[in-house]
Amino acid sequence: MRRLLYICAFLAVHGALSAQTVSGSWYGHADVEMAGIHNNYLTELIIRQKGTRVDGIFGYYFRDKYQSFFIHGRYDPKSRQITILNIPMIYYGSVSTLNSVDCNTHFKGILLTSRAGSSVKGFLLHDAKYRYTCPDIKVSYILDKSDNQTDSTISAGLASARIWKPQEDDLVVDAVQAATPAQPTVSLPPPAEQKATTDSAQTTIAPAKATVAAPPADPEKEDNKKIVESFVKRKSVLKRVLEVESDSVRLSFYDNGEIDGDSISVFVNGQLAVIHKELAAKAFNLFLRLDSTRDINEVGMYAENLGRIPPNTALMVVTDGKNRYEVFMSSSFTENATIQLKRKKSALAATQQP
Repeated sequence: MRRLLYICAFLAVHGALSAQTVSGSWYGHADVEMAGIHNNYLTELIIRQKGTRVDGIFGYYFRDKYQSFFIHGRYDPKSRQITILNIPMIYYGSVSTLNSVDCNTHFKGILLTSRAGSSVKGFLLHDAKYRYTCPDIKVSYILDKSDNQTDSTISAGLASARIWKPQEDDLVVDAVQAATPAQPTVSLPPPAEQKATTDSAQTTIAPAKATVAAPPADPEKEDNKKIVESFVKRKSVLKRVLEVESDSVRLSFYDNGEIDGDSISVFVNGQLAVIHKELAAKAFNLFLRLDSTRDINEVGMYAENLGRIPPNTALMVVTDGKNRYEVFMSSSFTENATIQLKRKKSALAATQQP
């Protein structure tokens, strides 16, 4: 009888553990799988599970660089395997992260549960095309039981800085949840003095003049408003149309030529996303999650000034985790440089499979 109770208790515990979701905040480290190599990455995975689909944010810190990506993947409840495709990782041998190259990897991990806690063990597997240069990376995650903000963190679009602080030039923009710019304020003429207008049909009496105290102006909102209004007035010039593999991309902006103080703002689908960024030899990075409800996502570069050497020029490098594109952008006080991003049909079909 006692043995039967033990068996029943074991099955109950095992069943509860098997039903455990992978939703939550997982943090840990990733180590390169090569003899004599001790380079590692600090990494965090914030995911939300719905059925067999997982969505969230993958972030990692390597040397002096933080990167964060929106990710989508699959979870098999029977095998407890998590699969996430197309995660770009900085090459482990990079001496500098400023001009580094990426290794495209695919994450496969197994959920492990016990009374002591939950963990995910797995690998960032190298792409077959780079098997001689990019080794597999062993990953070990531990669940943070104290973090109950998974949904809000994903909605915010940025992995929380648990063991690192995102660099100032690393920005994350979610085109799906991009804020709508404030509606322009319409200035009305002052009301006329009280008067009466009489005709054969009716008499209309204008209301008495009233004095309403205007709310204090917000300098930041006023600044944003002026840039939005100016952006709309300028002509948008399409530079390139790119087909990308992933639903999130990295955009890196460099000054294309002599560093002369060029400053830009960046618009995503007509919404102001980044403001007052100076172009330099060191890129500033924008991680963009594309809006899947649109056939085309558009990125526009607005020139805030022309620097010392007109026009305002930039080199934009677009990375989708598999491909790298270079686009030369040139803006002026009359034109905005734009690119259009389209998902490849094969990649889009793969993500829509049940």
